[in-house]
Amino acid sequence: MGEEKVLGMLKGDKSIWLIVFLLFLISIAAVYSSSSSLAYRYNKTTFDLLIQHSKFVLFGIAALVVCYKIPLGWYRMLSFLALAGSIALLILTIAIGKSVNGAERWLNIGGFTFQPAEMAKIASILYMSRVFEKYKIESFKEFFVRVILPVGGTVFLIFIGSISASALLSLTLFIMFIIFGVKWSYIFKTGAIALAILSVAVLLNLSFGMFPRIDTGIKRIERFVAKDSGNDDKNLTPEEIQMKADKHYQEKMARLAVSSAGVLGKGPGNSTQRYLLPHPYSDYIFAIIVEEWGLIGGSVVIMLYLVFLFRSISLAKRCSHIFSIMTVIGLALLITFQAFLHILVNVGILPVTGHTLPLISLGGSSIIIMSAAFGIILSVSRTIDKTTTPEESSQDDGAISVVIEKGVEDEKADKE
Repeated sequence: MGEEKVLGMLKGDKSIWLIVFLLFLISIAAVYSSSSSLAYRYNKTTFDLLIQHSKFVLFGIAALVVCYKIPLGWYRMLSFLALAGSIALLILTIAIGKSVNGAERWLNIGGFTFQPAEMAKIASILYMSRVFEKYKIESFKEFFVRVILPVGGTVFLIFIGSISASALLSLTLFIMFIIFGVKWSYIFKTGAIALAILSVAVLLNLSFGMFPRIDTGIKRIERFVAKDSGNDDKNLTPEEIQMKADKHYQEKMARLAVSSAGVLGKGPGNSTQRYLLPHPYSDYIFAIIVEEWGLIGGSVVIMLYLVFLFRSISLAKRCSHIFSIMTVIGLALLITFQAFLHILVNVGILPVTGHTLPLISLGGSSIIIMSAAFGIILSVSRTIDKTTTPEESSQDDGAISVVIEKGVEDEKADKE
């Protein structure tokens, strides 16, 4: 009865609400189990880290509820300002940011350390959604000014700190372009511009070392390609073999964690690779989940993200305004792509990227920012539930194509 009351109080898509809280519960259990090495490093107990992580989860829930309560009109009004603020923070991060693993990604303001790139991803999606709704772009020149310059500039600033993060956002924006119906000629020209800028960046890095993350990315790809070339070891000295093994250490430990799990896993708290993996509580938390909870546990996590994506697409179909449609699709794709990027790295299909598993990995700012993204999606869902009857919902299944083809007047959109 208590659960029914809580679900009754929460407006919007109940499935997405349930998925969010299940991910939070999995996060608490997985972080508690995988943080032994971190506790030892900082002379703490795993219970201390559990309490600390639980606080971040509560902050994440608070951020989710706040974003869920904010009217969509506010997101429209603030979308341009949010992107401008994100660009400013990214520039500030390059100038005075904290270096982590050779990358200038973190910024500390008032004792709170966060990654502006994570905020910039959400801001870029909100900005693009508003541009798609507000302007009828009729030439590539206008597309260049309104889209490529601001959003492309944001992607480039993210690229300086993290190639994989910029690629993730670029892929999300590319899918948004296709869904909205941007002319393929514009997309091809945008790709050509991006390729030209990337080539210049590579040349500048080779000549002056201006973009060290390019070297990091190339080395990760080279290590990934060479990881299975064991037949060449017979021509190497013992020292060279050890150096090669050290380079692939974390990938091998992650694959060992996954391959040794079986169907049911080793049981909660019985992981052995949590003591060997460098970041089992963040970058490799999915490997620990599979090791302890087996194929079944890993499949449940994957299904949660897939169901979330399916429910988000269903929600977008019920929307009747371009901003709502593109915001839901963009944020859902961003979250799902990041989740599967993390998973594919953990099972050895992709090179190391350092991305967290949304709402599950240990982290303060990452949980809060991702919770905000879920909150924005639920805000759209809450609005749809308030303004759409069941009969109208059934008639709106083709809303995406209709809105994209015909457009919606800006005055009408602002009433949503």
